[in-house]
Amino acid sequence: MRSITVVGASLAGLSMVRALRAEGYDGEIVVVGEERHTPYDRPPLSKDFLKGDIDAEGLALGDADEYEVLDAQWLLGERAVRLDPVARTVTLAGGRHVRTDGIVIATGAGPRTLPGTDGLAGVHTLRTLDDAQALRAELLDGLPRVVVIGAGFIGAEVASTAHRLGLHVTVVEALPVPLERQLGREMGLVVSSLHSDHGVRLLCGTGVAELIGERRVAGVRLADGRVLPADIVVAGVGVRPNTDWLAGSGVQVDDGVVCDAGCSTGVPGVVAVGDVARCPNPFTGRHARIEHWSSATEQAKTAARTLLTGLSAPAPLTAPYFWSDQYQSRIQVAGYVAPGAEPEVVEGDIDSRTFTAVYRREGTPVAVLSLNQPKFFNRLRRTLVPAAAAVVS
Repeated sequence: MRSITVVGASLAGLSMVRALRAEGYDGEIVVVGEERHTPYDRPPLSKDFLKGDIDAEGLALGDADEYEVLDAQWLLGERAVRLDPVARTVTLAGGRHVRTDGIVIATGAGPRTLPGTDGLAGVHTLRTLDDAQALRAELLDGLPRVVVIGAGFIGAEVASTAHRLGLHVTVVEALPVPLERQLGREMGLVVSSLHSDHGVRLLCGTGVAELIGERRVAGVRLADGRVLPADIVVAGVGVRPNTDWLAGSGVQVDDGVVCDAGCSTGVPGVVAVGDVARCPNPFTGRHARIEHWSSATEQAKTAARTLLTGLSAPAPLTAPYFWSDQYQSRIQVAGYVAPGAEPEVVEGDIDSRTFTAVYRREGTPVAVLSLNQPKFFNRLRRTLVPAAAAVVS
């Protein structure tokens, strides 16, 4: 291959450039990014950046020296609108056609929005640096009442940050138990109790009927009829993969780009990485999009080998891993909490909010959850086995 185009200038896109160079590829690399920013670290957006503790420069992934060594052409502020694998072209919104031999799909995912909120000031999602800058300006502007819709990890982190800024925060969650899908019922209750531990109101089992306000949001009407006054509303109601631009390309799309274990899409010369890639995962026992920082970097290494050799490279057997910082607590999760997996606290105790729990299925450890015990967690995460192996055992 004389040229490779990476569509998506995020962590996954940058990791792909790094992996290609590490594999010895010395051809042309073009990176297309819809955002105007060079790659940056997203996890701090809901924490240190939102509090104002770090600026945009502090989020940068890589420096000028590394970018010079990587020797890639960055087309930032450009949105890909069409992929033609036969003609080997990526079409940009402005009409430009980028011709290429290899294509990497790394377009990630975008936040879901609340219906009927277009043009209503004070309503935010949090996915990009621009999103975080807009939300930070309002949080630091003295507007006291914040309603966070969605008690997932992003929503919980925003609630924690707003609370530390001295604001009045309410979290609304449609599910009866927050994080039950990720952690199971028992530990979902434990982790979500961090809100009440710190005086943040958590309302579960009710959805949102509508937002109140004409030009600016003034309140949130819940499905049960209650009205929550609100100066700022943050919607953390999930994401959808950015795949619209792939329509008609022949790339299979089903809640992301469907790939094999080597990140191959089945279309010659086209691979996918990061939040947009839906690959088979031995720990989940199914195709899944793993929206974690560590997965993006590991996938890039596999995808680079697949793209350069034309053969699907074997993926490393690494347990999915992510972390979240809430209310000055470090939450770490590895593996997959499969149906039927039961947690057991093996170190510390729940009441102190400093503990480690191992989930076992058929007696085999398949996941581990830790609050404020990083060393113990790191030791135990290495013992995890895929869910399929747990069933066999």
